[in-house]
Amino acid sequence: MHLRRFLYLPYYLLKTKWRLVFRYSRFVKREKKISYPKQIREVIYTMIKHNAAPIDYYSYRFYELPKREWGLFPCMGFMYEFQLRMNPPDARIVLHDKIKFLEKFDTLSGRKWASLDYLKRDRKFAENFYNTACSKIVLKKSTGGAGKQVEVIDGKKYSLESMLHFMDTEGFNLAEHYIVQHDELMRLSPAAVNTIRIVTQFLGDRAVILLSFIRVSVDADVDNLSINDFGKNFGASIDLESGEIKNPGIYLDITKPKVFEHPITKVPVIGFKIPYWNECKTLAIQAAELTPENRSIGWDIAITNDGPVLVEGNHNWSLLSMVIGSEKLKNDFKLYLNSLKKK
Repeated sequence: MHLRRFLYLPYYLLKTKWRLVFRYSRFVKREKKISYPKQIREVIYTMIKHNAAPIDYYSYRFYELPKREWGLFPCMGFMYEFQLRMNPPDARIVLHDKIKFLEKFDTLSGRKWASLDYLKRDRKFAENFYNTACSKIVLKKSTGGAGKQVEVIDGKKYSLESMLHFMDTEGFNLAEHYIVQHDELMRLSPAAVNTIRIVTQFLGDRAVILLSFIRVSVDADVDNLSINDFGKNFGASIDLESGEIKNPGIYLDITKPKVFEHPITKVPVIGFKIPYWNECKTLAIQAAELTPENRSIGWDIAITNDGPVLVEGNHNWSLLSMVIGSEKLKNDFKLYLNSLKKK
């Protein structure tokens, strides 16, 4: 047991969404017949043994798994240390700051974008940017994460001046043209751009793909899985070889059932094929190779009728990616860490 794990305990106690934990614990007691004392014992055990946050016990559905399998899942503390080693602080700024990201990956982004400073500085460019946008414009805070601090506005309701004023007053410093997604993804869910998450990892000097899933909006203007306490949108794992969804979708809210068809469009989830799948994988590898100093990245990719475009890269990609991807990768991650030590 590593003594430093106890250093995480105050952080977990402070940052945990206890309201969610209590709701999940009631659900597990009611539906899985696991008593509160047993849940408490097992949560504490995972915190000490596996460097887990209290929510990890529920997110990974440990209550449904034999205890011998719990150690196969990389929990919050382990992932923090892993990503710190894989993506050093001085290298990850290009992923953390969306403006720096777009400057570096502009040729792969497939859309027009501009910082607030540049829109203010170059009136002619700003007018062209505004006039050539479709009806929607995406406003972002360049250092926001997990789909937070993003707002999609109706360009018809704003003049250029009022848009710039809104950005100024609300703290948005980046504007992007809205991506019009592929017709098949519109059929699945037209409410938002449904992005593909592809996680890449460097093995030596070669980038490989670890897992992938699609985020699917359910009548929300963003596809982020964490909104409404993880209960609004769902994700579904993508088979890496075929690009097909072979299992039902899941909400990160453990109280919600598996998803066999989209709740609104009624499109079946199992059997849905991701368009331009090979091109999506190629794009993720190309992006990874542009920043080899960051060795483990979760790429967000949108797909248009003309092919995939790169939305962003995440140096601290969520361990919940593995809940959707149904992956038990902790032992693999340990090998990646050992390979760094040998350098």
